Amino acid sequence: MGRWEPDARGRMLGAAMELFTERGYEQTTAGDIAERAGVTERTFFRHFSDKREVLFAGTEVMQQAVADAIAGAAAEATPLDAALAGMRAFGEVLEERREHAVRRSRIVAANPALQERELLKLAAMTDLAADGLRARGVDDLVASLAAQSAVAAFHVAFARWLADEAARPFGEILDEADAALRALR
Repeated sequence: MGRWEPDARGRMLGAAMELFTERGYEQTTAGDIAERAGVTERTFFRHFSDKREVLFAGTEVMQQAVADAIAGAAAEATPLDAALAGMRAFGEVLEERREHAVRRSRIVAANPALQERELLKLAAMTDLAADGLRARGVDDLVASLAAQSAVAAFHVAFARWLADEAARPFGEILDEADAALRALR
């Protein structure tokens, strides 16, 4: 392995993305990732339960951003506006990692099991948003509908943001999805 180097987790994240892109997700092992990152396989498993977790690292940071934004929304914000504030906060985290998000989405799109995991992540985000709205005193039905609507707007905006050749800010694309959602009435 050689001399110790800092940021083993960051190196493993980078190595995994490189290998998944070069070889494909299925053809890459945890051992391959560890070797490329210059760590032992044991170190890999100290940081990640499996190679799939590499693609979903950082979820806690995004969830915290969503929860904080919903809790911190103005008292007069509608439930949908508060939920969308959470999705905007999620988008701001993504904005800082656009290249990674694009690469990651290609890897996920190529693997049905990862697509399923992505949908579970969105479902968890919906539950988180609904819980945040309930904590603000929003009725259960309204909280559920607002959270579902906000996550749907996020999901559509995210796909459009990834495909946007002009690399417009996520918030701008989310605003378009929000306007389209509200126009459905």
